Amino acid sequence: ASSLPSVTIQNPLISIAFLMFPVVLNKAQKLKLITSHTLLCVGAGGWSPLDSDHYQWLQVDLGIRKQVTAIATQGRYSSSDWTTRYRLLYSDTGRNWKPYHQDGNIWAFTGNSNTESVVRHDLQHAIVARYLRIIPLDWSEEGRIGLRIEIYGCPYWADVINFDGQGVISYRFKMKKMKILKDVIALKFKTAESEGVILHGEGQQGDYITLELRRGRLLLNQYGSILGHTSVTSGSLLDDHHWHSVVIERYRRNVNFTLDQHTQHFRTNGEFDHLDLDYELTFGGMPYSGKPISGGRRNFKGCMESINYNGDNITDLARRKKLDTSKIYAGRNLTFSCVDSHTFPVFFNATSFLQLSGRREHNMVSVGFQFRTWNPNGLLLFSSLADGMLEIALNDGKVTAHINVTQQKNSRVDIASGSGLNDGEWHDVRFLAKENFAMLTIDGDEASAVRTNAPIQITTGGTYHFGGKCYFLWTQASPFQRSFQGCMQLIQVDDQLADLTAVEQGRLGAFENVSLDMCAIIDRCMPNHCEHGGRCTQTWNSFSCSCDGTGYTGATCHTSVYEQSCEAYKHLGRSSDLYWIDPDGSGSLGPFKVICNMTEDKVWTTVVNNLPAQTSVTGSSRERRTVLQLNYSATMEQISAITSSAEHCEQHVAYSCRMSRLLNTPDGTPYTWWVGRANEKHFYWGGSAPGIQKCACGIERNCTDPKYHCNCDADQKQWREDSGLLVYKDHLPVSQVAVGDTNRPGSEAKLTVGPLRCQGDRSYWNAASFNTPSSYLHFSTFQGETSADISFYFKTSAPYGVFLENLGNTDFIRLELKSPTVVSFSFDVGNGPVELNVHSPTPLNDDQWHRVSAERNVKEAILQLDQQYREVRPAPEQGHTRLELYSQLYVAGGQRGFLGCIRSLKMNGVTLDLEERAKVTPGVKPGCSGHCTSFGMYCRNGGKCVEKYNGYSCDCSGTAYDGPFCTKDVGGFFEAGTLVRYNLVPDVVVAASSLDSKSVVQSLPTETNLTREDLAFSFSTSSAPSILLYISSRTQDYMAVVLRQNGTLQLRYNLGGLREPFTVDLDQRNLANGQPHSVNITRVERDIYVQVKEDIIHSLSVPHVFSEEHDSNLPGENTGQIDPVLIEKYNTPGFVGCLSRVQFNSIAPLKAALRTQVPAPVSHQGKLVESNCGASPLTIPPMSAATDPWHLDGVIPDGVNRNSAIIGGIIAVVIFTILCTLVFLIRYMFRHKGTYHTNEAKGRESSESADTAIIGTDPNFTETIDESKKEWFI
Repeated sequence: ASSLPSVTIQNPLISIAFLMFPVVLNKAQKLKLITSHTLLCVGAGGWSPLDSDHYQWLQVDLGIRKQVTAIATQGRYSSSDWTTRYRLLYSDTGRNWKPYHQDGNIWAFTGNSNTESVVRHDLQHAIVARYLRIIPLDWSEEGRIGLRIEIYGCPYWADVINFDGQGVISYRFKMKKMKILKDVIALKFKTAESEGVILHGEGQQGDYITLELRRGRLLLNQYGSILGHTSVTSGSLLDDHHWHSVVIERYRRNVNFTLDQHTQHFRTNGEFDHLDLDYELTFGGMPYSGKPISGGRRNFKGCMESINYNGDNITDLARRKKLDTSKIYAGRNLTFSCVDSHTFPVFFNATSFLQLSGRREHNMVSVGFQFRTWNPNGLLLFSSLADGMLEIALNDGKVTAHINVTQQKNSRVDIASGSGLNDGEWHDVRFLAKENFAMLTIDGDEASAVRTNAPIQITTGGTYHFGGKCYFLWTQASPFQRSFQGCMQLIQVDDQLADLTAVEQGRLGAFENVSLDMCAIIDRCMPNHCEHGGRCTQTWNSFSCSCDGTGYTGATCHTSVYEQSCEAYKHLGRSSDLYWIDPDGSGSLGPFKVICNMTEDKVWTTVVNNLPAQTSVTGSSRERRTVLQLNYSATMEQISAITSSAEHCEQHVAYSCRMSRLLNTPDGTPYTWWVGRANEKHFYWGGSAPGIQKCACGIERNCTDPKYHCNCDADQKQWREDSGLLVYKDHLPVSQVAVGDTNRPGSEAKLTVGPLRCQGDRSYWNAASFNTPSSYLHFSTFQGETSADISFYFKTSAPYGVFLENLGNTDFIRLELKSPTVVSFSFDVGNGPVELNVHSPTPLNDDQWHRVSAERNVKEAILQLDQQYREVRPAPEQGHTRLELYSQLYVAGGQRGFLGCIRSLKMNGVTLDLEERAKVTPGVKPGCSGHCTSFGMYCRNGGKCVEKYNGYSCDCSGTAYDGPFCTKDVGGFFEAGTLVRYNLVPDVVVAASSLDSKSVVQSLPTETNLTREDLAFSFSTSSAPSILLYISSRTQDYMAVVLRQNGTLQLRYNLGGLREPFTVDLDQRNLANGQPHSVNITRVERDIYVQVKEDIIHSLSVPHVFSEEHDSNLPGENTGQIDPVLIEKYNTPGFVGCLSRVQFNSIAPLKAALRTQVPAPVSHQGKLVESNCGASPLTIPPMSAATDPWHLDGVIPDGVNRNSAIIGGIIAVVIFTILCTLVFLIRYMFRHKGTYHTNEAKGRESSESADTAIIGTDPNFTETIDESKKEWFI
């Protein structure tokens, strides 16, 4: 292409009126702008170039700089010509054009779809320019490019000062040594330099403030007081010679720093609010005093306008020379008009090239240029030599030069220089090659220039191609390098600066798909869309975020990878441990570590501090107190998030004293106080309450000296202590303790401040129930312009319903259950509706809790269901990114109302208080029941889920386990002589005398089936033989599990009618190896199923019993004794080791022995110590015969006195049997052999349960119980 056909509209020449309407600048002024360009197609109203291609543009000259706020377009009158999409460029001088940006992109405006309709766009950000250029991108398929335009705006005027890098303006304060509390500084600047001080002020005390350009970024430095240095960076690519607006607003230590409508809010470091400066501020550079603070920084070179400091217009005062010499001093080399830049940038995309001519058949190559890009790779320059080729490329951020001469052997040059040159800044490249010499210089650094003396002969071809496309076309091969995407300027060929204006006019060279006199580079990482400290990297077309080490994930590091609280971890099935939590999710608070203690009914969150226990304090007095500072494992903001959502918080404090008073009397000045979360002093101690200057003993009236309200206030020489819990959570945690009475002789104190402990998470269970389709809750408008996340739990039996909805003019956001298996997330940010659907393989209206999380950011939209099913939709590369909503947020509203429960609704990290709003809303109830339907599966090993208002708990009382989810083994270590005995059915008469009827019922076994047993336990031991378990009855029937001499396991059954006990070896391995082994045994009638560890033993059968009277029932009828064979063979040395998770049917005897809080018919002999049974193999000597619990009479060392032992055992059993004869006779009279017949008890309607009804109406109930009476021996 040789030229860019264009139309320039100038004011006030009028020859052919083709505008839709005159350009409107304000209500009182109208300008008609037309053209006389020869390429204009006339005859119908509007502009239409003769050629409809992508090289056409329409330029408007507004005469002077104006502020443009809107643009409207229309097709050419009475034709088929219109423009469907276009870009807008603007400039002050008609050179160095800047494309209009919106939402971080070079914006493409939507045009017309016919000739008559008017499409108007209000600019998101007003622009100030004299020249406008409209670039058609797409047009009518039925005709050609056609356009009528109208521009809306208003006049603009500003004083301009040009700084040449030498002169500065000094603004002097009215008073010397100003202590400034509030500042407002505003100015606009433009420059082509990447370095320079824009303003500076300093004081003799070391305070200063500096605003400067550094590497094309704006850096604000402020220093005030000790440790008060604050540094904030904003923007990038500010050396583009376009206007940029800066506003700095400071009040005390709070600062708003705004650059081009992007505002950063921050708080300066240090302890003081004033900025102590000298008597002046300088604009354009450092002061002339040459103080060391300058550090060799360069002055600003460029233009500034509208400089304003606290209401004073600095530029106007300087221009009009209304000089008050105490305030304004204009330095040298300042002019009041902006000097235009002499650079002519060229913008390349992936399909661009620029061709320039050089000397042909010359023996030297000399080229130079400046470039800027974000891409690490790209071909910068290609030239065909007479007998070879030259390439200059960017590879992995380095510039490489490659020469290959084909006619000569070993004639090759490969050199590289620089690093990280894809940083978006301008970099200068100089390459020189001649006979046997080549040199590559980057950024003018001659010292680091790369040289080579490789043997080579150069003969130039005379043509140089910048941008790379021609190389790929000519070689017809896949390129090693990518095409260059970026900008170039100051291009030199053969040491001559290329005349790019002549290139634009078609008088020199050639080009394709380049944009001349414009650099359309965009910093997609500024402002940084990577949240929470994510690192942003970019290429020319996109950016990406690295979230490593941030604790967040997602395309923009928006979503926390941690749960919000210990409560949330518990309901994921986690146990007590150290966890990272993030209470506000995607909010500003970062994640932090806490200790989570999951108890059976509560979840405790613990935050520790660094104060050692019993910290000694001496030498303090009321006048000079010793202040102990406490630092926690989390910030105060993070701790506040815990306490605000907790149901209860507490912190233990203890003051041990000897002649050291604590609080004094309630009316006196306290000696010691503590500081809480809000930096307020508190004069009460642990065990007391706010406003009551007492200790715990003062509240309970049991202090050492009743005249005082603290033990330490008695001022005694003996050690005393005042301790207790601080429970007012709005005051917690303790951040400081000031001690004031340890300076007297003999006076001493020791302070302990425990960790902060909080229980519960109200936000996690904050729920509302929606009972009618028309019920809803409303909240303020959701603010999530560029980044939004929503998460909640829902439970419903309805097939559909809207969870939440928020509307704007055209924008909206909605989450709904579209069908029983589909959750939908839909929104519109101006690019048209987008809908994400996640399908569940199972119905979601199952009245169980399901979790929904949705996120939308500038990169993508995500919908996730139950942390398992998800859909991701990338955002369009070009388009709107801001979600603009205006209506209220409706929860469970809309035409398809929601029926069910919603809880833990979080939006951008903020939990909406559904319960509080539900209290005052008809049709909505606070809270939601039925948590066990969703979370009951976490109650393991037979634990029962118990409903609570704000959650659930697991009842482990009927299991052999403990812990919040019934997963913690309960075990005990058995020493020599230890025995646990459990009466499966306590004596009814005794129980009734000591317990109420309800307790008696609860203590009775739930099984009445005597033809089945379920036994499970785990053991570890290193000694054998031993008896592990023995279940006996008042007959000869029993069941026993023994460990034989060789360590093998044996099961022994003696059921009524068997002549000999039935025995089976369960495992042939030596199990007395110190390792844990689990055993599960189930008997149904005569069939026995056994599992040892993971090994399944095939089912076994007890031999057939001929007498129906003893048909495999346990126990049988006859009275018997403890099997003497067991005692003889397996009792010595007895069991020494660990037993755990022992359970027989629904009874856990070992747990009952170790958990004495609940009354149970259990006792133990010897020392029983609770153990996790995970220790190393035990090596304990055998117990002495005197302490053997199995010996009911006599001593049996190594089987010597076996007969006497057997006789003694028989005598004991006989005595026991005689005492129970009456009971057995009564039982036998009412016994139905082989079966049980149950009848509904009368009076069941008025009883609490079926068991209660039976006890109250059946006179034989007590006798029936004795039939199944057994004992455990462990």
